[in-house]
Amino acid sequence: MASSVEKDVLSIPELPPEEKELNLNAGPVEKTVPAESINERSLIRKLDLTILPALTLLYLLSFLDRSNVGNARIEGLAKDLHMTGDEYLTGLTLYFIGYVLFEIPCNIVLKLWTPRAWLPTLTLLWGVVATLMGVTQSRDGFYVVRFFLGVTESGLFPGIVFYLSMWYQRNERHFRVALFFSAASLAGAFGGILAWGIGHMRGVGGYNGWRWIFILEGLLTVVVAAGSYFFVHNYPSTAKFLTDAERDFIQQRLKDDSDATQDEGFAWRNVRKALTDIKCYLYALGFHTLSLPLYTLSLFLPSIITSLGYTSAQAQLMTIPPYAIAFILTLTLALLSEKYRRRAPFVLGSSSLAIIGYILLLSDHRPGVSYLGTIFAAAGIYPAVALTLAWPANNVSGQTKRAIANALQISIGNLGAVLGTQLYRTETAPRYYLGHSFALGYMVANLLVTTTLWWVLKRDNDRKENTSHDIAPDEPWMGDEDPRWRFHL
Repeated sequence: MASSVEKDVLSIPELPPEEKELNLNAGPVEKTVPAESINERSLIRKLDLTILPALTLLYLLSFLDRSNVGNARIEGLAKDLHMTGDEYLTGLTLYFIGYVLFEIPCNIVLKLWTPRAWLPTLTLLWGVVATLMGVTQSRDGFYVVRFFLGVTESGLFPGIVFYLSMWYQRNERHFRVALFFSAASLAGAFGGILAWGIGHMRGVGGYNGWRWIFILEGLLTVVVAAGSYFFVHNYPSTAKFLTDAERDFIQQRLKDDSDATQDEGFAWRNVRKALTDIKCYLYALGFHTLSLPLYTLSLFLPSIITSLGYTSAQAQLMTIPPYAIAFILTLTLALLSEKYRRRAPFVLGSSSLAIIGYILLLSDHRPGVSYLGTIFAAAGIYPAVALTLAWPANNVSGQTKRAIANALQISIGNLGAVLGTQLYRTETAPRYYLGHSFALGYMVANLLVTTTLWWVLKRDNDRKENTSHDIAPDEPWMGDEDPRWRFHL
């Protein structure tokens, strides 16, 4: 992008000529704000400090409220509700069914409504539902609450990914998506600490410890949701924390780089563009092959560690190191991915690390080696998921198409989680061969899908390289189908 201002906060080096995207708005563009009057580095930092903490907190609570059921299980949830192992797994499955069914409708609502109204409302709704999980008295009540928890959480992640694409340039989005997704691994670490502490409340108010896990963590979400109406902003054109000069500058830098400033109304033809693009399905399959390992690990890690011979209290604390290491590696690989402007090689490397973890879990029965396997698995899965989920935010152009592509990725992706919730059965403990084998197979499949997507994107870039010179300077923009658009590999 042609710009004389200082590079963004990541200080990414200039791309080689063959990888530069051309200006989406052909012809010279006169900036409404002199470049020298705005420090771009400081402005990006201001956006990061204003926008990202709120989004990261919301996603941390989202992942905490969906995965704390694994902590609650070893504190007596299934026993108190008189559920068999299969019935407990059915409750986990119902969450993802609700999640998948409402993913795309929720992102359509976001496009029609505003982030400031929609994202906090979703958070408030699932906070109430999560709290109700602590007072449910039957298996059927558990089923209903888990289903509606999935429904109410379904719009958050794809909504945030789309929202970030309306604030940041293409090369800046990936690290921001990875940053807020890293809250998932933080949720796992905090979940273990909180569950260990809250578990000691058993007997308070006549409730077992698992009920207090849901009640206290759900109420925390409700409180944060009420405040989030004030700290979640809409889009740059109306954000009050920006000065007029900053707002104009952001609008201009986005105009030079992507479709974020275009006044695109909702149209079903743009939905069809996403649903008929093979690349959108490859992004979705990429996450599908990761969601089964991701959610089986987050939902069953306390049970896996307990099966190695540790007490429930020890298992709650031992879930912390795998998630802490995953958090550090997620951020590290996100930074390297941005520095080198590559996604696929880092996804392949991360997935390979997780494969080593599952091989250890399947091949060596010693508790120490198996626990090391969980660390390798977490350290590989979480960075790969962050990289994969950020990919369409970089590559899909057209606001509605991108919103649908993000939702489609999560919907198809979470079908893997639906299957995964049925694999870690009580009768397969303590080795969980069925679950670990499926997770290993899915990670291998991710290598194949990622390699295929890499090839397709490179092929399309090469084809556009041969046709872009035929486009007239005043040709209307055609989204990511435009010969001037280059996909990030």
